[in-house]
Amino acid sequence: MFKIKTYNKISKVGLDVFDDKYTIGDEVENPDGAIVRSAALHDVEFPASLKAIARAGAGTNNIPIDRCSEQGIVVFNTPGANANAVKELVLAGMLIGSRRVIPAIEWAKTLKGNGAEVTKMVEKGKGAFVGPELKGKKLGVIGLGAIGVLVANAANHLGMTVYGYDPYLSVNSAWNLTHNAVHIYDIKEIYEKCDYITVHVPLTDGTKNLINKDTIAQMKDGVRILNFSRAGLVNSEDIKAALEAGKVATYVTDFPTDEVLDVDGVIAIPHLGASTPESEDNCANMAAKELIDYIENGNIINSVNLPEITMPRSAEKRICVIHKNIPNVLNAVTSAVATGNVNIENMLNKSRGDYAYTMLDVNNFDSNDVTEKITAIDGVIRVRVI
Repeated sequence: MFKIKTYNKISKVGLDVFDDKYTIGDEVENPDGAIVRSAALHDVEFPASLKAIARAGAGTNNIPIDRCSEQGIVVFNTPGANANAVKELVLAGMLIGSRRVIPAIEWAKTLKGNGAEVTKMVEKGKGAFVGPELKGKKLGVIGLGAIGVLVANAANHLGMTVYGYDPYLSVNSAWNLTHNAVHIYDIKEIYEKCDYITVHVPLTDGTKNLINKDTIAQMKDGVRILNFSRAGLVNSEDIKAALEAGKVATYVTDFPTDEVLDVDGVIAIPHLGASTPESEDNCANMAAKELIDYIENGNIINSVNLPEITMPRSAEKRICVIHKNIPNVLNAVTSAVATGNVNIENMLNKSRGDYAYTMLDVNNFDSNDVTEKITAIDGVIRVRVI
């Protein structure tokens, strides 16, 4: 039996993935795995039993990644599971950021009580809300992951010319991206050419304040900027100054901060990107499957702190070792296995930054002594036999 702790209300579609080998709930003690959405785990003490945490969503800012790595806890996220939901809201953001739909609706409300005159007043006043169409305009997509690719493809269908920038473009993303997109190798081209710019990159030290006074200065006058990724990607003071000066026509963001709320030209959406029942179902379903595959088979897919590594089962037992990415650990592990007269049928090792993961499929394994010897190796963090 395995135990899964939930830190938020998790979609039933995801929880139903677990079979009767699993006990699930927010009161579970000594869990093998955990599923979380937005709950902050930075102050949570994790039990020694905890092997993995799955975030039902893409961002993992609410999880202490470094501490999890040090304790041998694999952290998963669910990239792409909410991509369609975010894509649709980005498209809505482009439309309401262009056509001045929101102020027009608010103005129309003020006409209440004018009876038959309303129609005339509408025709007279609608000119104040004129805005451009998307067709024929140039859209720059910074970041071509799951969401960025969907946005690019949808914009292409709307008749926009799409410029895509991503120095880390994956093979899968490249296959899925419309062939009509213009692949940009220098981000300055997007700043200089595009009427609309949408940002879809994670918030890191390297991307913080990606949109700032210097990059805005390179953009076209009247550019419209969309940020449905993280607030810190856009410098709040610089975007406010650009809006006031008329350099930026509209800033649409799904991550409001106090600095940009109630600022003329800012459309602040209260983080609704993934707030659809379909998205919550998809994220929970993917998170559950990631936990099951890791707990039962040791496979790691969509981890944010350990390498992606999968291997078909080919023997009676599987030894899974999380260890530091330092010399001689792998040799020491295989030597420890050999002392137990254990036959290694298959082995796979991968690293990611400071950490590495090794899986060994073995036969004739019935010795706790081997496990203890592997655990005692300098650099080994966690050993599991499944």
